[in-house]
Amino acid sequence: MRADEVAGLGKLAGAALSGGTKRIAEFHTGIAERVFYQLQRRMGPAAAPARVVHDGIAGGTYAVVRTSLDAGARAAGMAAAGQARDDGSLADHPNGRVILGVLNGAHGDLLDREISELSLPMSLRFGGRDAAVEPAALSVAYPDATARLAVFLPGLVETEDAWRYHAARHHGDPTVTYGTLLQRDLGYTPVWVRYNTGLCISDNGRELSALLDRLVAAWPTPVQDVVLIGHSMGGLVARSALAQAGDSSAAGDRHWPGLVRDTITLGTPHLGAPLEQGVNAAVHLLDRFGETRWLARQLAARSVGIKDLRYGNVVEADWVGRDPDASGNYCTDVPLHAGARYFVVVAALAGSPDSPMDDLVGDLLVRPKSASGDTSDHRRLPLPAEHIHRLSGLHHLDLLNHPQVYAQMHSWLVNRPEGNGTDSAFPTDRRAGSAAGH
Repeated sequence: MRADEVAGLGKLAGAALSGGTKRIAEFHTGIAERVFYQLQRRMGPAAAPARVVHDGIAGGTYAVVRTSLDAGARAAGMAAAGQARDDGSLADHPNGRVILGVLNGAHGDLLDREISELSLPMSLRFGGRDAAVEPAALSVAYPDATARLAVFLPGLVETEDAWRYHAARHHGDPTVTYGTLLQRDLGYTPVWVRYNTGLCISDNGRELSALLDRLVAAWPTPVQDVVLIGHSMGGLVARSALAQAGDSSAAGDRHWPGLVRDTITLGTPHLGAPLEQGVNAAVHLLDRFGETRWLARQLAARSVGIKDLRYGNVVEADWVGRDPDASGNYCTDVPLHAGARYFVVVAALAGSPDSPMDDLVGDLLVRPKSASGDTSDHRRLPLPAEHIHRLSGLHHLDLLNHPQVYAQMHSWLVNRPEGNGTDSAFPTDRRAGSAAGH
């Protein structure tokens, strides 16, 4: 770990201890309010002095404890940082990447504001390291770079490692991903993007647009074709990037969107995630009672990235001047990018496509109607039926790396309409004669 990361963990521990103390104080206050309410009903104004004394003592005590714990944890972090070996970043190690991914997904906006040492910036990843987006570095990292890019965007709390999910089980090789398969079969160069999944989706979309703009300009060979592939939240980030890049007032003149031929989303909650909707409803319910208000505020501390999943918000206008915990659907209907085909893969763990259980359970996190962009209300994505592929018996994480998903992905990409097909410099399908088992 780097010294600054050790210090950042100290800050994070301090924030957690301080926040936990604050929640305990809120729980205490909620109970006290109920007790003093009953005393006031029976004793009238005579109960007021007791409440003033109680509130003063309790408030002062909790403030001292909260400040002491925060300062102590930060001091311990700074002391440990002074002894750190600076032997590489957490992000350079698989387990460290998992920890950072979860922390950023849950509280990435807090990390970005207050503990930047642990915040994951939008970056291009290669070999477990950040790859500099400049010509010389890209030529070294991608010596066999082709003119076709497959850009992979992970979902909430995920990093680039997530795309290897169950690779050994499905392919007999822990390194096989959709990216390696597309490289082998269709000549795509896989590009892995990592980002702070706890930030607003619109912020990540803007950053992705800027990254792709630089990437296309610095790529070792002229780019002819870009495919965006997003799992869960990653699909929303892709849509946000295209929407913002197409808005000249927000992003200026961008070249990369004109190269995007296809977008494939895997279990993306285009129209919202029911779990986040349920948590938001619980926050408003729990906030009505003093005894449970502490829990409401604890739940409300989840990242704004998670809150964006409630209805699939992808543009900044949805939240400007508005409380992100406000009830109601304020999602702007953003049209699909006119220059690309859109495909979606929908998973359902149980039931048949027509059964109520299928729609209720979905892939455990996203319902089929949301993933396919089709609900019973006015919100709908204009997707042809042949651009929607449903798979039964799979859960949300299965979509990260599964033979059935890849077979459909390959079918879509190899069968392109006239004028948007494969460049003659690339074979339509290079699987013939390739090694089996990948």
